[in-house]
Order: sequence, then structure tokens, then C-alpha cells
Amino acid sequence: DPFHLLASGIISIPIDFPGTPFNKAIKAAKFIRKELMEIIKQRKLDLDMQKATPTQDILSHMLSVVDENGKCQSELDVADKILGLLIGGHDTASAAITFIVKYLAELPHIYDAVYREQMEIAKSKAPGELLNWEDIQKMKYSWNVTCEVMRLAPPVQGAFREAITEFMYAGFTIPKGWKLYWSANSTHRNPQYFPDPEKFDPSRFEGNGPAPYTFVPFGGGPRMCPGKEYARLEILVFMDNVVKRFR
Repeated sequence: DPFHLLASGIISIPIDFPGTPFNKAIKAAKFIRKELMEIIKQRKLDLDMQKATPTQDILSHMLSVVDENGKCQSELDVADKILGLLIGGHDTASAAITFIVKYLAELPHIYDAVYREQMEIAKSKAPGELLNWEDIQKMKYSWNVTCEVMRLAPPVQGAFREAITEFMYAGFTIPKGWKLYWSANSTHRNPQYFPDPEKFDPSRFEGNGPAPYTFVPFGGGPRMCPGKEYARLEILVFMDNVVKRFR
């Protein structure tokens, strides 16, 4: 499976010798990129012939949007971005979904509230009609539940950063330029920001929600994960389907 060879190779030792996970990942990326290029070429034809629309999906949007100079992205750039989106959103979204199922199964009152919200949305739909963007915006409680799941079980445990200036922390001096590891788990369980941090409480995310940089499953600031809305869409569509089919 080229996709899983690529995903596992991303975190492997970067030794490009035949047979190594890194080498297999490079070959898998080339194979997937070739497949994506064929899809992109076909979509461009469909857009030209109006068989597809610029707002149809993210691929159509990438092929239609232009920069400040009026230029579109190259097919290779689009292929690389789609590949990055697939890789970046695979394990993280699946991990979040796994823990959502866990908490819904363990907390019947939370499940029931999610179920009621989803059934209210279903009342406005024709039989077999698919969800649309307006439906997703109505899933406020379901998203609060998702956020509380990601607070207690963040899909990404943390990341490395570089100190841009010297500072003091817990009596230690951290020099400028040092590499740091920030922990999402520790941040999300800080009782200063989340009282009774081990309690599952979706109401924490009502109104304005937590203070900035205290809830960071997608990071924060101008370099926040660009896949946040994609993950939100994927997770909420899953929740809609699972609560209406299983108890």
C-alpha cells in the first residue's frame, strides 16, 4: 500500500538506501503523485468543459484560484498540497474519531445530546439527502464534544519550537535559540485554564471558549494547522453518521 509506506516513512530515519523505509516512502510518494497528476489533468478538463465547478471541492478550488499576479498554481504544486493534506489529516483525524467513539460509548448522556442535535438537523433533510455546509454550522454541541475529546486525547501530543528570546520558566533560564518541546497534554490539563481538568465537560467550549493558546490541538497563531476546517468537516460528518446508525 503506497499510502501507508509513505506515512510510515515520514517518521523513519532519513537514509535513502534501497529497501529502507525512507527509500520506500520516496518511491511511494512518486507513485501517488503520478496518480494525483492524472486526476488533476482530468479535473482541469472537466472545469474547462463545465462538468465540474470551482466550488465543488478543494481540488477544484486549488485549480481555479489565482495569486496576486493572476497566475494559477502548477499541477505539481497542487499534487503536492493534496498529498500533504491526505498525509497530514489521516492519522490525526482517525485518532480523534477513535476517541470520540470511546467517549460516546462511555458517556450515554453525551451521546444522547449529540444524537438529539443530529436528529434536529435530519428533520430538515429529505430522505437520502446529503449534509451541506449549513448543516455543519448547526452542529455546535457536536463540535464542543469533539473539542473536549481532543482536549483530553489530543491527536498530536506536541511539537518542537525555537525560543526567539531568552526567558525564565519554573526557575530555569531558557536561552534564545534553544529548541523546546511543548506538550498539548500538559497544556490541556492545566487546572489554571481548565478547572477539574479530568472531567469531560463540553460546556468549556461554549461562548468564547478557552483562552488563546490554552487549547492547541491544531496549534495556534498565524501558523495554525491549515487542515483544521477539513478535520472539523470530516469529524462532524462521521459523528452524524455514527450516532444515527449505532447506539
